Amino acid sequence: MKVDRSVQRWLFIGVVLILVQIVLGGITRLTDSGLSITEWKVIQGTLPPLNDVEWNESFDLYKAAAKKQFTDLHSNMQLADYKWIFFWEYFHRLWARFMGFVFLFPFLFFLVKGMLPKVLIRRLIVVILLAILAAVFGIIMVYSGLNDDTRTWVSAYKLTTHLLIATVLLGYLFVTWKLTLKDIGKGNSNSFISFLVVFIFLQILMGGLMAGMRAALVHPYFSIFSHFAEFKFIIFSSDISDVGNYESNASLKAIVQIFHRGFAYCIFGLVVFGLIKSYFRNLPNRSVYMFVTLLISQIILGIFTISFSIGHIPVVFGALHQITGLLLFLSVLNLKYSVEM
Repeated sequence: MKVDRSVQRWLFIGVVLILVQIVLGGITRLTDSGLSITEWKVIQGTLPPLNDVEWNESFDLYKAAAKKQFTDLHSNMQLADYKWIFFWEYFHRLWARFMGFVFLFPFLFFLVKGMLPKVLIRRLIVVILLAILAAVFGIIMVYSGLNDDTRTWVSAYKLTTHLLIATVLLGYLFVTWKLTLKDIGKGNSNSFISFLVVFIFLQILMGGLMAGMRAALVHPYFSIFSHFAEFKFIIFSSDISDVGNYESNASLKAIVQIFHRGFAYCIFGLVVFGLIKSYFRNLPNRSVYMFVTLLISQIILGIFTISFSIGHIPVVFGALHQITGLLLFLSVLNLKYSVEM
């Protein structure tokens, strides 16, 4: 599928914009910002509060609609603190609007000019539908945490679904961009790489559950085995109180953490096995080096994130861990759709 360079650049910009949006969503989660804006206004919501009266009205709406979160987690919050969490949710929503403009108008221009092949038009329609679905589920996710006296945060499962849709959108647009660069058909037939794509995608979803449940708080240690007795107690005890008050079932959070770590070990082991068996042999060396570097970096960032998750999740390490995971996902897709030149 050969297209004009301007179309290729536009598609790549779209990939970058979606990547940034997912990372902004992660920061919004880590900073407890997701419930700070209690109303969904497509047009009016473009502007933030512009004076003290509007800011206080917005703050009061937050304290009422997200009462459980405010009373349990932020009862000492002042207006300046509220403005900080408002900023991240506002920026996250504003970036979504910005992406819509950047995508829609060039799409219409290229369409009118006849610069889009039919196969590309079909793929771009899928991109649009996925973007709409992600936006709709973002609204559903936010509303799951508002006006609910039993929940301090949004549903971890709806958050993970929102992340799932966004990650599929990111990967699908990235592959679409790759397909416009050269005639590579449906990608190489390396089934081992395809297996890695699935594993890394599932690991991202497990990371979504980790973030949604604040699961790192139940066991903020790198080694599972040296603290196995404590992990066993958390899983099987019915008396343990919720850690951080983010999810009612602390045992479930411990299980999610074990699965997330287990997936990391499996992926690392698979890559080592693949390198030994030369499953990466017919792929561009630079792409393989990039993938391995990102994998090692992701493991190190995961260790730092879990080790510093004492009482709260470290925002910097958590955000870096997420963006590296997404880059790792794009990197393995790059391997899937690369051929030796």
